[in-house]
Amino acid sequence: MEIVFRAAEQPTDVELRAPVGSGELLAVVSPWDGHQVASVPTTTPEELEVVLERAVDAFEDYKWVPTWRRYKILDRASRLFEERLETVAMLIAAESAKPLKHARSEAARAVSTFRWAAEEAKRTAGEVIEMHAEEAGQDRFGWTIREPRGVIAAISPFNFPLNLVAHKVAPALASGNVVVLKPASVTPLTALFLARVLDEAGLPDGALQVVLGSGSTIGGKLVSDPRVKMVTFTGSPAVGRQIARDAAMKRVTLELGSNSATIVDEDADIDLAVDRIIAGGFAFSGQVCISVQRVIVVGGVYDEVLAKLVAGVKKLKYGDPLDPTTDVSALISRAESERVCSWVREAVEQGATVLTGGETPDGALLPTVVTDVTRQMKVVHHELFGPVISVLRAKDLCAAIEIANDSDYGLQAGVFTSDLNKALYAARRLEVGGVMINEVPTFRVDHMPYGGVKGSGMGREGLKYAIEEMTEMKMVAIREIEWCPV
Repeated sequence: MEIVFRAAEQPTDVELRAPVGSGELLAVVSPWDGHQVASVPTTTPEELEVVLERAVDAFEDYKWVPTWRRYKILDRASRLFEERLETVAMLIAAESAKPLKHARSEAARAVSTFRWAAEEAKRTAGEVIEMHAEEAGQDRFGWTIREPRGVIAAISPFNFPLNLVAHKVAPALASGNVVVLKPASVTPLTALFLARVLDEAGLPDGALQVVLGSGSTIGGKLVSDPRVKMVTFTGSPAVGRQIARDAAMKRVTLELGSNSATIVDEDADIDLAVDRIIAGGFAFSGQVCISVQRVIVVGGVYDEVLAKLVAGVKKLKYGDPLDPTTDVSALISRAESERVCSWVREAVEQGATVLTGGETPDGALLPTVVTDVTRQMKVVHHELFGPVISVLRAKDLCAAIEIANDSDYGLQAGVFTSDLNKALYAARRLEVGGVMINEVPTFRVDHMPYGGVKGSGMGREGLKYAIEEMTEMKMVAIREIEWCPV
């Protein structure tokens, strides 16, 4: 399929695996200027039936592929991505309007994700159980083994069209599973590039199949079909809850977003905090599950933090994603831009103040800082998923933690403080899956456990931890029969 780039220098090594399908063509459109990047065929329900049968057959072979071969496939894929960093970054920027500097970062992270998956493929063995520790276990030897679940349905979002796909596909393949991947319909091209790289790396035929289509057309079938043994999903809470219902007894991992809070205590390094808040709040226009959305400032440093934050945000450049100097670009769709703008307008009507940014005459949204907000406002209480930060005041750290916990979500949180006792206190009491000290919640390295509590989902990603989710534990015990006379 032809990819239409706007850059003066177009990549020459863009090879995509065609999705499984002959259905109606899906237009992939640039969110920045509306030009059609490509068109790809969707998968019909009848074709999905063939895909699932093929996946079941492929699993019967792939589950016996030895560890060293799985390692070599994933390691080779990592090296191939590293050789083509600029190509994949251009592809990400073209189909999602992610600024090129952030697209390059995502491409580099995918290299790391596949490298870690390759290493973790060598560490899928279980553990020895000390049977003799219990009287009834005398004369017995026991151990556990981990076995692949089978066919895994991976449903990925638009905001990290390469690395969040990698976080589902790579650990599944590392642990001997096969994958049916349904990437976001607005950003399928990078996933198809990933599939092509795995082909080149030596992945057996049928171990990864890519399907495209809506939830109503193929998504529901993919989740509920008994041949699928696990569903891993990243996306909206509403869809995640429906998947959990439809999946019934399957293992499900859900990463459903957040409205992440960052606390800045009075003893914090203010310049560090502000720099990291700006980076964490406006990367990919705030369309990151762990984007900084709420900044809670303690006591007397509120005015200083606010002044430095506004000054820094004003320096961000809004523009073309393919311009290497662009910091913030268009949201994924006009509808999303209108939604986020309407939330800001509503907050202003309810008494909030926009200190910088806001809506442009043509409906775009510049990097925005809002204050005088209340906890009930949509820009504070719901997941915004846009380039907007709300700043709140707290009288002390305890009050800041209470404000941070006043949320239906609990993915990650950040705390800036120079007091170790305060850091440990906050780490224990914040109701989230990850606490980043002297860092924003947007921080993630790809081998750490990642996932949330409350409405942010269930289960964990991060290569080692994803493999635990994607495998079944089997206990083996042997009774020792005495055969040598004393």
